[in-house]
Amino acid sequence: MFKPGELWPDTHGTPINAHGGGILFHGGTYWWFGEHKIEGEAGNRAHVGFHVYASENLVDWRDEGIALAVDDSPGSEIPGGCVMERPKVIHCPATGKFVMWFHLEPKGGGYSGARCAVAIADTPAGPYRYLHSLRPNAGVWPENVAEEDKRPLSAEEAAHLESLALGGAPFPWYPKHLCYRRDHEGGQMSRDMTLFVDDDGSAYHIHAAENNGTLHISLLADDFTTPAGRYVRVMPGRFHEAPALMKWNGRYFLFSSDCTGWSPNPTRLSVADSIWGPWEELGNPCIGNGAQMANSFESQPTFILPVPGKQDAFIYMADRWRPRNAIDGRHLWLPIVFKHGCPVIEWHDQWDLGVFDV
Repeated sequence: MFKPGELWPDTHGTPINAHGGGILFHGGTYWWFGEHKIEGEAGNRAHVGFHVYASENLVDWRDEGIALAVDDSPGSEIPGGCVMERPKVIHCPATGKFVMWFHLEPKGGGYSGARCAVAIADTPAGPYRYLHSLRPNAGVWPENVAEEDKRPLSAEEAAHLESLALGGAPFPWYPKHLCYRRDHEGGQMSRDMTLFVDDDGSAYHIHAAENNGTLHISLLADDFTTPAGRYVRVMPGRFHEAPALMKWNGRYFLFSSDCTGWSPNPTRLSVADSIWGPWEELGNPCIGNGAQMANSFESQPTFILPVPGKQDAFIYMADRWRPRNAIDGRHLWLPIVFKHGCPVIEWHDQWDLGVFDV
């Protein structure tokens, strides 16, 4: 039985510690990866690494330990105190490896690094071996911009952009067509992110870019460890983060949130007939009273899980963040239902997988 927002113990009775995570289904087992939090505000940074749990029924989870641990050795990019967020793992048939991507902010730099990082393992639970971090698609122009906009910034444009003092939150003066050009040579910013494997086996990295003002959807190379050099910008200037992608009836549905820090906000749902777009924003998929819709059941999306063996069965995975005491963040899972051709989320005090059999 799922009890959204309540403490969720593993099979040893310890609360599951896997925040901002995602699930890999492989070999008949579900593998849940997420951020391991510690007490207090310090828990908003990485001090342990990424936890992994295993289950055959999605309810009872075995603690499989730390899949990727922080590393305090000299030259490490993932020492204790850095920011490691939103791990997602996919299996690569071409290499047989399990590939983890996550958002990385170097220690002491706040959120200015805006990097993604990659680790690999031979088995789902790991341990994972850290490969590299990067800003994706360096030297590559997005496919869905006009040719005349594929050019570096002029000195005047660069000075103007610097004067705007952009952070990661919405501003009415946000420039929709400057940030990707600024980042062309060194690579695009990458903060909140997810991975998605399509029906044809192609894998994609979906991430907040351009000072969070725009989402990028980027094809991965055949080994899933680097970008393939093809990407698009999605809804420039709309400020989406916390992306989670699903495919249903041949259409792509993207769940995301506004950029309001740790505070929850109305979830957004967008749709496209091709993963490359064009994308159309549909509105808030959360159905309930005013408060529930305004803060998305006090949650922010992290992953949409297709349930194998069940038709039209998807689970909305989300987090209730507790930044003042990070370890008290709660996991919130709800079933997705379909109304008039759209996936929506309704509140349940408790539920089980039988809801998908109705």
